[in-house]
Amino acid sequence: MRILVIDGQGGNLGRQLVKRISEEIPNADITAVGTNSIATGNMLKAGSCRAATGENAVIVGTRTADIIVGPVGIVVADSLLGEVTPAMAVAVGQSAAHRVLVPMNRCETLIAGVSGSTAAAVIDDAVRMIKELCEQ
Repeated sequence: MRILVIDGQGGNLGRQLVKRISEEIPNADITAVGTNSIATGNMLKAGSCRAATGENAVIVGTRTADIIVGPVGIVVADSLLGEVTPAMAVAVGQSAAHRVLVPMNRCETLIAGVSGSTAAAVIDDAVRMIKELCEQ
């Protein structure tokens, strides 16, 4: 399975996702795309197979991914403090890939029902969903 992990800002969520996915799905082909070079570098250090940075990398990566994973903001234009461009959000939303969006109540996008969840709990759930998709 070709898994595209997208993250921005410091890439902490993406780093954790890449690490857990590579541990639990050893044959996963993970590409990390950061909205900035710091996020990309952190995801690359966590074990992604390859990495790239920026809007065009997101657009190109969404064309061939089987699964796209990242914070819910990757489908909201101008989220992550403006790092997600409208073109990025459209590319993720229009991709034929399965999307596993991690709910994060940040950047003025609030998601009902996750206020009591820890980052670790939502990452556990995201990895579980990705494993199920890989086993189909």
